[in-house]
Order: sequence, then C-alpha cells, then structure tokens
Amino acid sequence: MANDKKQKNTEGKRICSVGGQALMEGIMMLGPNGMAQVVRNPQGDIVVKTEKIELLTRKYTILGWPIIRGGVSLISSMIRGMQALFYSADIAMEEEDENGKSTAPSEKAMGAMMGFSLLIALAFSVGLFFLLPNFLSSLIIPDSSPKILYNLFEGLVRIVLFFGYMILVALMKDIKRVYMYHGAEHKTIHCYEHEDELTVENVRKHSKHHPRCGTAFLFVVMVISIIVYSLLPRFGNVFLNMGLRILMLPVVAGIAYEFNRFAGLHNNLITRILRAPGMAMQRFTTKEPDDDMIEVAIIALKKALDFENGKAVPCCETIKSKSNEDECIENTESDNTTEHDDITSETTDNSNN
Repeated sequence: MANDKKQKNTEGKRICSVGGQALMEGIMMLGPNGMAQVVRNPQGDIVVKTEKIELLTRKYTILGWPIIRGGVSLISSMIRGMQALFYSADIAMEEEDENGKSTAPSEKAMGAMMGFSLLIALAFSVGLFFLLPNFLSSLIIPDSSPKILYNLFEGLVRIVLFFGYMILVALMKDIKRVYMYHGAEHKTIHCYEHEDELTVENVRKHSKHHPRCGTAFLFVVMVISIIVYSLLPRFGNVFLNMGLRILMLPVVAGIAYEFNRFAGLHNNLITRILRAPGMAMQRFTTKEPDDDMIEVAIIALKKALDFENGKAVPCCETIKSKSNEDECIENTESDNTTEHDDITSETTDNSNN
C-alpha cells in the first residue's frame, strides 16, 4: 500500500502538455497553443493574463527537427521566461503614488531592462558554467597530460560550480517564495496527470518533485556537455578552446532536450534511473507551498489547458481576494472579475476538469 502511494506521487495516468515556471508571487503555465501568467498583487488579488502563442518549432518545420529544436526551445523559453519574470515583478511590487497612479516602469523601459538582463544572464551562465571550467583546467592541467584528464577535470569543476550555485541560491531568503511557487506548479501538474479534480486539497497531497522539471534539464546539460566536450580537440590556445565550446552549446542543449523528452515520455526502470539526479536536485529548488500559492497554480494550469481545448480567449482579468469581497460584490457586472475564494466559479468553468 505504501508503495502504491509513493508511485502515485511520482507518476500519473497521463502526461500534461503544459509546463510551468515559478514567478515572483505567481506562476506561468505554457502549453503548445497558449500561455497563462497568474500573479498575486500586493492587495492579495490575483491578476490573470492569457495569450495565444505559436511556437517557433511549429511555425518553421526545420526548427522542429531533433537536436535543432532543443536549442530553439531553450532560447525561446529563456526569452519568454524573462518576460514573465519582469511582468510578475511589475505586478507583485506595484505601488501607487499619492495621485493613485502606478509607479511601475513604462513598457519601453521594461523592454530595455529585460533585454539587458537577458544578456547579463546569458553571459553569466556561459561564463560561469562553461568558460570558467575550461579556463581553470587549462591553467591547472599540464599540456602534456592526456586529454581525458583535462576533460574530466573540466567536467568536475563544472558540476561543482553548478551544485554550489544551486545550493547558495536556495539559501537566499527572498528566493524561498519562488521555490514555494515552483513546488505548487509541480504539485498541480501532478494532480492533473493523476486525473484528480483540481482543488487545493487534492493538489496538496501530491509530490513537489516532477520528472520533467527544468532543473533536471539543466543538470542533463551539464552531463551532456562533459560527454560532448570530451570529443572535441584540445588546442594550445585557451581562447580557441573556449570559443569552440560556445559554438557547441546549441548541440549540447539539443541533445539534452532530446534526452529529457525521451525520459519524460517513458516510465520504466531505465528512465527512472536516468531521471534520478534531476529529481534529487529538486530538493534544492522546490519548497512546500501554502494554499494561496496552490490556488494561483490551479488557475494558471486551467487557463493554459483551455488553449489546448480550443476554449480560451486571450484576456487580462483580476480575481478579487477574499479580503476585498465587498468590492467584488460591487463589481458583479464586470466580465473580468470573479470571486477569489471560489475556484469553481467563472474562472474555471472553461477548464477541461
């Protein structure tokens, strides 16, 4: 019986076509046809934004080819994820001045900030996890040493840096709530995949670890990079070595994507073993959420699933919090306002659950 319960918390009856990302005080759920961003503002209201999307891998056939689609998906998800993070930060930290006007930056300023932040994030990630290990191995390992020793040391440094970074970030106080939303995202998708009704009570009992988590993808990228880079020639010029590794990053991402895709779509002993390191890493990147976070995740998933059922219409609406119940009553004529504490109301009528 205990084994059945454990299995239920790790593998569902179906695979959800929607994936998620934790935001600041919210969650983004992304499916093949649409995206839902759900964020709780400082007043406790839930701001819902949905939009129809067309994935590049579907729009252009060549970009959907194996290996190529991995790099395309990685870049697209980074851009879309950064946009969602800035959007959530805008909502979660929005304040009003004495005239009642929002103090949030303009759309143009937000775009510039997002572009700059994305460049910094890319430069930091590539520099820390790919170029620095290669540079250190060039300094420490003698040129006369076997290439395998050089590659193993580079890979070891990369793994140590990656785990060290994940652990340090997990210790940050401000990141804890993001990781709690991450846990809410996983638990909600698990609930859907187990064909349970999407309620706070049902979601709460599921695991906060999920086999198709992005954290697992990052770990696979680290491992695949060690294998791929071990096949590359080693030059006397350290900058040439680093440049070659940058050029091979799309290949590494593509192979890692195909690996995660295969492991996520199959459930057997081999794939469970292959997924184990990524699942273990989620101990650092997910926390148990509170009920309010689960509620946000439920709304986000249902809204994203509506696009897959052809029921969704892009919109932006605000669901009033329980503390603003009187205000909700006063605005019952508005099409974009629903009760926050009634998950089965108009907000979820369009769901397939």
